[in-house]
Order: sequence, then C-alpha cells, then structure tokens
Amino acid sequence: MQVSQNSKFRWIIVSLSLSIILMAIKFTAYYLTRSNAILSDALESIINVIASSFAFYSIYLSSQPKDKDHPYGHGKIEYFSSGFEGALIIIAGVWIAIEAVQHLLHPQPIQHLDWGLWLILLTVLLNGVVGYYLQKVGKSTRSEALIADGKHLMTDSLSSVLILIGLGLLILTGLQWIDSAASLVLSLVIFYNGFMLIRGSAAALMDQTDPELMESIVNILKNHKRDYWIDVHNMRIQKYGSDLHIDCHLTLPYYWDLRQVHEAVHEFEEALEKDAGGYVEFFIHVDPCLPECCKYCRLADCPVRAKAFKRDIDWSIHNLSKNQKHFVEPD
Repeated sequence: MQVSQNSKFRWIIVSLSLSIILMAIKFTAYYLTRSNAILSDALESIINVIASSFAFYSIYLSSQPKDKDHPYGHGKIEYFSSGFEGALIIIAGVWIAIEAVQHLLHPQPIQHLDWGLWLILLTVLLNGVVGYYLQKVGKSTRSEALIADGKHLMTDSLSSVLILIGLGLLILTGLQWIDSAASLVLSLVIFYNGFMLIRGSAAALMDQTDPELMESIVNILKNHKRDYWIDVHNMRIQKYGSDLHIDCHLTLPYYWDLRQVHEAVHEFEEALEKDAGGYVEFFIHVDPCLPECCKYCRLADCPVRAKAFKRDIDWSIHNLSKNQKHFVEPD
C-alpha cells in the first residue's frame, strides 16, 4: 500500500500559508506595541516561512520515483529538511538573544499592549492546532518533514506563551526589563529545540534504530507468525521518508525445495507489507534450520525432528536484531 502523498502536500501547504499569515500578524503586533519580545517572535516567524518552504520542496522531491542515480528513492531528503529547519531555528535563537541583550542595555518604551496580547494569543492557538495535526499526519505517513514542521510550530506556540507571560508580568509590575528578559528566555527555548531537530535528523541520516518502528514490525511478525517461520534474526530497518527497507535472516526447514522457500518468503513479506503501511522493500536471507532449532520449532509434521519442542522464543526488538540464531538453553 503506497502512502498517499496528497495528505502530506495538503498539510504542508496549510503550514506554509499559516506561517505567512502569522508572520504578518506578529509584525503587526510589534508595530503596535514596539515590544522586543514580540519582535523576537516575529523575527522567528521568518524562519518558519523559510523552513515550511523547504519542507514543501522536500516532500515534493521525496515523492519522486526511484531512478538509476537514486535506487532507494528520494525519501531521505526529508531528514535533511528536518536538520535544515533545526539549523534555521538555532540561527533565530542566537539572533533573538543578541537583540534581547541589546534591549536590556538600551530599553525602549512599550505601548498598546492590549492589542499586542490579543494578536499573540491568536498565533498561539493557530500554531498549536496546526502543529498538533502536522505531527499527527507526519507520524501516520512517516514524514519527517511534516513532523519537524509540526514540532517547529508547537515550539513557536510555546514561545508565544512565554511572551504572553512576560508581557503579563510587565503589565502587573511595570518593569520594562521583563520584556527583554522574556525574549532572552525565548531564545534559549528556541536554541534547544533547534538542536534537538538537528540531532534527530543526523540520527535518521545515519540509520539509527527507531525503537518504536522496530517494535511495531516485531508485533506484526508475532501476530502473523507461521509454524514454519522457525526463527528470525539480524533484522534491520532503514527509513527513506515514507518508505521502509527491511532486511533480515529467516530460518526455514532445511529440506524444503526452492518453490516452498519462495512461497514462504513471499508470505513473510506480504504479512509485513500489509500492516506496516507505505511501500516496503525487502531483502530476506534464508537460513536452513539446525538440530538445535527443534527445541523452539512448532512444525508438527516435521519428518526430520531431532529434539522435542521445549518452548517458543519470545521475539523482541532485542533478540531479532542480533546477528545469530536463537537457542533454548538446556535445563
């Protein structure tokens, strides 16, 4: 089942459109209030527009079919998009911190805070709702670009909440320096979230194991397990955007002919592809069973059984990833 690109395009267009609208709202709020904290939020919204534009391009490119230069497809561009977005966020955080320090040293009067607060509150609600749905759709379609953009919008929403708190304290106390202090705290939050996006992008580009994805694949195997799937080991999963590449070793009865082996491998692949969602490419290496495998083999009519069945091997993300057959320890 091919993951639909329509929902990915639809939501990234929503994100890009929202980023442009909110940027205009935030700069309007700054024009009315002359608040440094609001200016910091407005400047960060420029990053949102650039990041959403790049995410849109990455989703378009990841949807392109495989070619001779990219035999695994173009899906990994989404991880690069996530890292690029993180780098932009860090740049924005540094920029905002510099501005905050300058305004602490040279404070400026703030005005029309009532209008500014209402406009920023509107951006909090819009960013929060769209950011939530971007992450939800991103997880269902395995789109790192959508997930990263959703996290960015959620971070932006949190940043605006910090600004609202800072401006609220300013109204209550009349202390002008609170505005710049809120901006400085905001820069630290932005910097941290940018760093986490870059870290996640680097991990994905280096094919770091995704425990949640691995767990879901293992559960699919356990739910569809056949008696002649004697053992599975050395399982590895690579993500290429929405596509998956799965390779593993599958142990089958050593006396089977090539036709039986082919049908069993096809059934194994079909079970995974049906429930994994999206396009899945496989590389299955078949191992012949050994006498030691009899202790956990449930094949009832096996003509060459050397030992009695003792117990099942509990397949998990830990033992399926090991590059060795599983054995039942002697009593």
